[in-house]
Amino acid sequence: MLKNISPLLSPDMLKVLCEMGHSDRLVISDGNFPSESMGKNCIVLRADGHSATDLLDAILTVFPLDTYVEKPAILMEKMDCDKDLVIPVWQTYKDTIAKYDDRGAEAVGNIDRFKFYDEAKDCYCIL
Repeated sequence: MLKNISPLLSPDMLKVLCEMGHSDRLVISDGNFPSESMGKNCIVLRADGHSATDLLDAILTVFPLDTYVEKPAILMEKMDCDKDLVIPVWQTYKDTIAKYDDRGAEAVGNIDRFKFYDEAKDCYCIL
């Protein structure tokens, strides 16, 4: 029996995290992300009722960010039509990452929305 594992981490999620290695990527998405269509070639897991911030925190208790890449955590950039949109959860992600990775906010990068979608199609798991 495992001890001190967050109840947010299902047995399936723990299995996926255990299987992942260098260069494998995990997408933590919101409910509007097209997980099933993007994830046709990867594992898609649901975590209904749990926030992305809580899941990130739980995952980072057992899973380190890749130290071989400069920006192991990537956020989808805002589109031009959303340039005035304030996204306070991004700071929460950075604060959470800083609890577990000495690089803190420097470990977080941004990429274009459509590049994010393309890369999501090649990830190991979409949550």
